[in-house]
Amino acid sequence: MDFFLEILKGFGALARADVLFSMVVGFAVGTFFGAVPGLTSVLAIALLLPITYSMDVVPALVMCAAIFMSGMYAGSITATTINIPGAPSSMMTSMEGYPLMKRGEGANALGHAAFGSMVGGSLGALMLMLFLPLAAKLSLLIQTPGKFSLVLFALVVIVIMQRDAIAKGLVTTLLGMMIATIGIDVMQPIARFNFGTEMLVEGINMMPLIIGAFAISEVLYQAQLHRDGIQAAAIRAEAAVIRRRDFLPTLAQLREIGPYTYLKSSLFGYGIGVLPGVGGSMAAFVAYADAKRRSKRPDLYGHGSREGIAAAEAANNSMCGGAFVPMLMFGIPGDPTTAVVLGVLVINGLQPGVRLLETQTDLVAPMFASLLVSALVLIPLTLFLLGPYFVKIVSIPKGLLYACIAVVALVGSYAATFSIFQMALAVVFGVLAFFLRQQNYPTVSLLLGFILGPDLEQYLRRSLALSDGDPTVFLTSPDSLFFLVLAALFFYFMAIKQPKEVTV
Repeated sequence: MDFFLEILKGFGALARADVLFSMVVGFAVGTFFGAVPGLTSVLAIALLLPITYSMDVVPALVMCAAIFMSGMYAGSITATTINIPGAPSSMMTSMEGYPLMKRGEGANALGHAAFGSMVGGSLGALMLMLFLPLAAKLSLLIQTPGKFSLVLFALVVIVIMQRDAIAKGLVTTLLGMMIATIGIDVMQPIARFNFGTEMLVEGINMMPLIIGAFAISEVLYQAQLHRDGIQAAAIRAEAAVIRRRDFLPTLAQLREIGPYTYLKSSLFGYGIGVLPGVGGSMAAFVAYADAKRRSKRPDLYGHGSREGIAAAEAANNSMCGGAFVPMLMFGIPGDPTTAVVLGVLVINGLQPGVRLLETQTDLVAPMFASLLVSALVLIPLTLFLLGPYFVKIVSIPKGLLYACIAVVALVGSYAATFSIFQMALAVVFGVLAFFLRQQNYPTVSLLLGFILGPDLEQYLRRSLALSDGDPTVFLTSPDSLFFLVLAALFFYFMAIKQPKEVTV
């Protein structure tokens, strides 16, 4: 009961001027970064991460939640208008929204994307607040061997979800884990793998890796596209004068889609979000495929199905609520964005776990409230106010945009660490991530391996210490055995059996 009282107080905290301002600014930034192809909410939070050093923890977390929700929604803007998803999770939306755009119904498609995002995001945030105490109680049952197996399961999921690039996902995950071993040992005050230099004794800071992997590499990647002449041709909205009421879905269209589609897609998104490292892309794909399978009009899919837009957007936005569960309970990010939000928690001295909810609920409750308000209020409000102008975002000169990103990224990495060496590491990791992307290696796995690697090592060594070096402790402990079996089942069905993919 105390937990829910704190949640209610969290909504009251949004009335504070500084917290409300942070939420609105975060939503605006997330919308911009989500709408511009190549920019993501991960990049937005990574660039704003140094700013959080000078902010109170509550406004910082509120801003991150608003960026997360708005960035997930805003990917549908360019997915619909120019057939370029602003975020990977908007791929399904582009398949249905762009045909509607070509038929002159782009405003209506954007309206359905916003409505689906509003419903899914709101339900995901509500499920987060309702079920998190249950997750906290269940987490108390997980002992040290079980925590090792849980982290191992998370790493297995991260790797096998790369689908056609499982080997490459494994390589980048292991590379991230190797980078994390540099510096002080996780169990003893001994420096390791510092290559004889004192500058590496403290290890690799998370900030240079985040900025390098997501900001610097993106600048290099976009520069290569420009050099090769690969440019997206924006559709200019000369078509006419778009009225704000054109963005409103009709009641007949909503009835045709049906509440069941929104509810089931939201449940899919939340459940998939709880799985570590999966993200909005998988949530949108699964919900879209299920909606097509049971649709009365499957022939419309691929040619402008509003039902497909609703299913995909409801799922990828409800995923936001689910992704916070493993991050807050176990320090295991549910997706790339919560991996960066985890960094915000850590640099503000907050450690994920049951104690966080027991003693510091007042600090994280406003973040939950921001997630719900962003979905329920700000998404429809933003569409109504700015809908006719969304398409103009993509007209910003890319050279100017990415030059500014490069400068902000380097300054941000220095501000976070006050170290020229760590700033140089951001460039090194940026170049490394750029070459990995060229060869289709997933850079997200690099970051998640870096974050989860120390936990895997720590729980492994603690478990062996508690069992006097007996490795069977991982099989005799029920919680550990459960996660090991779960990891084996995931690996078998997703990597070995290779089920037939749904044609979409």
